[in-house]
Amino acid sequence: MPHASEHRSVTTRTLLVFWLPMLATWLMMSVEGPFLAAVIARLADPKFNLAAYGVAFSFALLVESPIIMMMSASTALVSDRTSYLRLRNFTLMLNGGITVIMLIVIIPPVFSFIASDLIGLPDEVERLTHLATALLLPWPAAIGFRRFYQGLLIRHNLTRRIAYGTIIRLVSMSGTAVLAATLTDLPGAAVGGAALAAGVTIEAVASRLMVRRTIHRLLHGADDPTAAMSYRSIFSFYYPLAMTSILALGVQPMVTFFLGQSRMPLESLAVMPVVTSLVFLFRSFGLSYQEVAIARFGRHMEHFRVVRNFAVGLGVAAVAGLACIAMTPLADFWFLDLSGLSPLLAAFAILPAQLLVLMPGTSVLLSFQRSVLVATKRTGPVTLATVLEVSVIIITLAVAILVFDAVGAVAAAIALMAGRLAANAWLTPPMLRAVRETRVK
Repeated sequence: MPHASEHRSVTTRTLLVFWLPMLATWLMMSVEGPFLAAVIARLADPKFNLAAYGVAFSFALLVESPIIMMMSASTALVSDRTSYLRLRNFTLMLNGGITVIMLIVIIPPVFSFIASDLIGLPDEVERLTHLATALLLPWPAAIGFRRFYQGLLIRHNLTRRIAYGTIIRLVSMSGTAVLAATLTDLPGAAVGGAALAAGVTIEAVASRLMVRRTIHRLLHGADDPTAAMSYRSIFSFYYPLAMTSILALGVQPMVTFFLGQSRMPLESLAVMPVVTSLVFLFRSFGLSYQEVAIARFGRHMEHFRVVRNFAVGLGVAAVAGLACIAMTPLADFWFLDLSGLSPLLAAFAILPAQLLVLMPGTSVLLSFQRSVLVATKRTGPVTLATVLEVSVIIITLAVAILVFDAVGAVAAAIALMAGRLAANAWLTPPMLRAVRETRVK
């Protein structure tokens, strides 16, 4: 099947129409974090449970990291029956592997070594984190299936269905959270873990149902001889993307480790999930754009300028939106009234949020840079950029916390910002080179 962008011209308006359902999807997903944090903050022992929920979520993100780029892969690669079946089988193998890893992590002696010996969590936080992590067992594989099927929806111009799936996820997640909080004695961290697992599992099932007709057409259509794809070529294409997400999401447990060693560790562990949830709300502008750009560049980057200009507008809007909250009295409303933090924790959260105000703009740029390289099948530089980003984050955290005894949340915000800027700088030359060479062809 020819790529969608080859059938129609790409303008700012067509990009907007194609992208808005994806933005709606990411915005709705970004509500998850603040909503669950608000629920947990209103239950017993909020400081311990917020910290435990944040650590458990970091573990789940790390385990799911090899599968997270499957949406980009299915958007870029699935064009006929053979490519669908082979990428589906590849997804099944990855899902099986990460589920086994998740099972190993929640084995009590293994978990105790990670949480107590490596991270240094207090006993009560360790207990709550273990329970929440066990409830998140279905999460990684459900994410893998969901993103594989969503890539098919994007490639076939069915982005609205992704938004519908996210609505189903949010309703399932919030309903589970409310019921668990009101009808059971589960601690807040466990409520958060159960709600996330239920929401994403139901969304994965819904995504499969919504793409069934597309799959039927792929299975009964003719193979495209120009798109022949072996498992070796899938691995070569996907391995750099998987390493990218492993490194990127692997930094979360590393940040958690340094927060545990920092000045004011419990406060830092408690507020960082709330701060990152706020930042994620505006990072969604960029995160929702990567697959859109991949689908709309055109075979020879003929629509590059329009796609690029749209990304510039997204970046400016995302930074302005976060600044309007983090840099104004709206910060008190967000952290106190909406998130339910205590006055002490709310005040503690404001500076890290302000230090991250440019992060949404750099996320738009990073998604755009990655989309160029994925669309031109040059995924190697993406991994190298992530290695650089993670290295800068770790070095900055180590110096700030171990040498200067900085407050953990502040050090984390500075480190995350520095790492992202380094990655953006690294990816710029290969991105421009890929565009020039593709246009020449």
